Amino acid sequence: MTSPAETEHAEPQVEESSSEDRPWVTIVWNDPVNLMSYVTYVLQKVFGYGREHATKLMLDVHHKGKAAVSSGEKEKVEADVAKLHAAGLWATMQRDS
Repeated sequence: MTSPAETEHAEPQVEESSSEDRPWVTIVWNDPVNLMSYVTYVLQKVFGYGREHATKLMLDVHHKGKAAVSSGEKEKVEADVAKLHAAGLWATMQRDS
């Protein structure tokens, strides 16, 4: 049993990362329609990624089924998803885990 003095000095437990602190991420999903070269091209044009980085992300989409391609504030990620949809890619957004 703890004494009252020990209880008074106990530190309150605070959750280290609330959902408000986690950024949003843009996820591109694999689809049976778009060529790998086209996905690489879109990632370069939409995000300004170099060919090597865009290719790595495209390969994640191809082999793993999805890739996180951008992150940030909700409004930015919503705009990124809209740009990817306009280019014909399947994209969604979610909170980073």
